[in-house]
Amino acid sequence: QAGFDFDPAWFSPQHEFRFPLIGSVELRGVGIELRHALEPWQLMGESSSASGTSRYVDASLERIQVLARGLDTNRFALSVNGRAAAMQPTGRDGEAVIGVRFRAWKQASSLHPSIGVHAPIHIDLVDNLLARSVGGCRYHVSHPGGRNYERLPVNAFEAESRRLSRFYREAHTPGTIRLTPARPSLEFPFTLDLRQS
Repeated sequence: QAGFDFDPAWFSPQHEFRFPLIGSVELRGVGIELRHALEPWQLMGESSSASGTSRYVDASLERIQVLARGLDTNRFALSVNGRAAAMQPTGRDGEAVIGVRFRAWKQASSLHPSIGVHAPIHIDLVDNLLARSVGGCRYHVSHPGGRNYERLPVNAFEAESRRLSRFYREAHTPGTIRLTPARPSLEFPFTLDLRQS
């Protein structure tokens, strides 16, 4: 814009580092891609601890980006944990996006402690004519079996295998699915907040 010749591809390494790919799946000509997104953690305030005063943050929230390519909104809809996602156009033909904010785990001190955990995240491609899921995927925040890792990964290959094991491409919701039409938030139209019913 200021006369500098910038190639957007130069920023791809920074984008991949900050917003790593969780996984992608192709269903009926619709490509669905999940990436990590930014979620600010709220400061809880000062609390007393054994060593003095501490400032806890609510680290129980996470956000992911769901990008759909080739999505015909007249025929298909995306649902996230059974809720219709109000996909927003990106400006590219047939491409839409939504950010999903959810409670990833329960911690001892957090805002809104009565709101439960939303993980794992189930994403379905719902055929509006058949009222059925034609496919989907599932993302686990931590180990899919619910166990804790006993040690840190020894190298990048082990870390990558742990990340890959948390995304399932062959996961969908069986049976009839009746989605109520998605209404985007007036304040945050690009975010589906699973904490709000």
